[in-house]
Amino acid sequence: MLRASLIALSESRSLRAIAEKSTLGQRVSGRFVAGTKIEDVLRVSQGLNAAGFSVSVDNLGENVATPEEARRAMRLYQQLLGEISARRLNANISLKLTHMGLDISSELALENVSTLVSQASAMQPANFVRVDMEGSAYTERTLELVRRLHERPENQGRVGAVIQSYLRRSEADVVRLLETKIRIRLCKGAYNEPPEAAFQAKSEVDANYLRLMKLLLKSGTYHGLATHDENIIRQAKAFAVSENIPKSSFEFQMLYGIRRDLQQRLVGDGWGMRVYVPFGTEWYPYLMRRLAERPANLLFVARNMLRN
Repeated sequence: MLRASLIALSESRSLRAIAEKSTLGQRVSGRFVAGTKIEDVLRVSQGLNAAGFSVSVDNLGENVATPEEARRAMRLYQQLLGEISARRLNANISLKLTHMGLDISSELALENVSTLVSQASAMQPANFVRVDMEGSAYTERTLELVRRLHERPENQGRVGAVIQSYLRRSEADVVRLLETKIRIRLCKGAYNEPPEAAFQAKSEVDANYLRLMKLLLKSGTYHGLATHDENIIRQAKAFAVSENIPKSSFEFQMLYGIRRDLQQRLVGDGWGMRVYVPFGTEWYPYLMRRLAERPANLLFVARNMLRN
């Protein structure tokens, strides 16, 4: 019930407008969002690299309404890739297709993302573009776009997808993506989906995550396991050890500002650890979905609201 309520709040335009302009909202978001400007996220990324973490940078935004908005978002990512290269950061980029214009047309989104993947592929060393997953209404179009980009020889290994374990279709999607060695970030999912599309019980979502995790780790392709769930992390590590899967052949991924203690422990034990670092002014939907994923974060928000 709490999760569904938080997801519903994430979709409220009126609350979003109030929160994103308020001093309190901006202060609370600072735990989970690396500022509003490129320089902010580059500074945070450099610090995370120094602590042993790799980074995935996300410029927050979605559902743009005009081609110019989509192209403006694409140009900001171009600037990000240039700065990542110039500063020799261990970082890649993550983006949403609705931020690249998917609601306007699939071809516009393809054009924008293709420009970024080409830039990432040409970098020295070559970089990587992760296409984030949104609600289930976008799943098929998102995976199709990733497949179209990845089938170009120069892009292979340079663009990847996200699979959500709460969707019933995800095992079939994983099998298909693995056929062409597309890199996958596996997460649980953070949208409000109907029972016919998604598992509703946490136990079912977790069980599916573990099934898909085993497929990914045995595939021979480099994937990311995005989770803060210590039970799942323990089982993933145990599976890797039992199957003689090297620590260097996959990575764990976590969100900026969440379970920093666990992130540090994984790095200290020699596991790959990538921190997903968002930035930008459009932080409200992102923050509300993070609270829905882990309602315990509400305690952090409450503490911040009581501080001067």
